[in-house]
Amino acid sequence: MALSATPQLAASTSVLLAYSAFLLVSSITPGPNNTMLLASGVNFGLRRTVPHLLGISIGMVVMITVVGLGLGSVFTALPWTWNVLRVAATAYLVWLAWKLATAGGLQDREVSRPMTFLRAAAFQWVNPKAWVMAVGACSAYVLHPNIWVNAALMAVLCGMVNLPSITTWAVFGAGLRRWLANPRVLRAFNVTMALLLLASLWPILGAAPHGG
Repeated sequence: MALSATPQLAASTSVLLAYSAFLLVSSITPGPNNTMLLASGVNFGLRRTVPHLLGISIGMVVMITVVGLGLGSVFTALPWTWNVLRVAATAYLVWLAWKLATAGGLQDREVSRPMTFLRAAAFQWVNPKAWVMAVGACSAYVLHPNIWVNAALMAVLCGMVNLPSITTWAVFGAGLRRWLANPRVLRAFNVTMALLLLASLWPILGAAPHGG
């Protein structure tokens, strides 16, 4: 019995490590979320960026759960839904880029405010990278044969890996605050981040998630 269980355990560990590595790479690489967190860290500091951080991470956990329970198959059954998402994502990210490029200085609290928890969580549903990550993960990895347990495990691991990964961007941004106190330098930084936010759409919108 013990000998026959060993290969199964090794295979499960292998899938677990592969899934964790996928989450790490997907979470820590540049994209709309991390670009906005870097800019938020610079403009508002780490403490005021915490709701934004938690909104992204919990939003991703909810998305992984829902996709793991079958929502990702909608893109296979109704391919036009991906095109609708592209249009919505493009419009929203262009608006966010404009707001970022025209943001006030570090002391201009009334003109510019950090993204709230709910807005950050809701943003994941129009974030193409988040969809590609969620659908790709749920299509490629199976952590448990029971669909409910599998979705729960994938969601828990997503939260454990995603939050520390994206926090590094906000921390880095907060560390740059003293170097960007000059309003002209800060404006140049925000315009650069806005352009990077728009640029992040290019590779993402060219990809389409496959249902699983």
